[in-house]
Amino acid sequence: MLALADPELDNGPRTEKSTTVRMCAVSREVRPISELIRFVVAPSGEVIVDLKRKLPGRGLWVSASRRAVAEAVRRHQFKRGFKRDVRVAPTLATDTENLLARSVIEALAMAAKAGQVLSGFTKVETALQGRPDKTGLAALIHALDGAPDGIRKLDALARQNRGNIGESHEIPIVSPLTSAELDLALGRANVIHAALLAGPASRTFLSRSQTLVRYRSADDDKIAGTEPGIRNS
Repeated sequence: MLALADPELDNGPRTEKSTTVRMCAVSREVRPISELIRFVVAPSGEVIVDLKRKLPGRGLWVSASRRAVAEAVRRHQFKRGFKRDVRVAPTLATDTENLLARSVIEALAMAAKAGQVLSGFTKVETALQGRPDKTGLAALIHALDGAPDGIRKLDALARQNRGNIGESHEIPIVSPLTSAELDLALGRANVIHAALLAGPASRTFLSRSQTLVRYRSADDDKIAGTEPGIRNS
């Protein structure tokens, strides 16, 4: 259980290192911090998102859901939670989604620089036709606006490998970004499919992708811990 003098606000990032759960200011549910987004008040008095949970000052937590953030704005929850007059942009829910998408793009770019990304249908197909357990294939990435035929073919190869190798090597299939966003991350044009290789940078990408997908599609009434839009082969 969460035992805090003020359940709505934390005491700042430096004093909350051991905290693994917080209360959502909208739903009042206690959830793992991986399923929440932290907001702080800037010196200007404006409420801003703190995706890395490192900004100074006391923080208010909201479920990682576009609907929850929009509801917090509509209900003036930030003013009540911070117990002071604050400025809240009416576009905060959209602004938060854009920042989440940017963080995913940056993580994928870092993974590519580390040599942990293969892009293009042919390269991904070849990787899936081999032994993903040997090559260290960590995830299959599709553009949100990718053609269904190509997605189905690569997904089928991923499922086939799961059957050949065993259920212990399930390959996550993620679609957090559009083709244009994949292009931006990887520095090339018309990227629809990519394969993510195992490594620290790829783990960061997957973690941020899960947060973005959850934000876009999560329902506060769903069981905590589910990953909508993130599926296994």
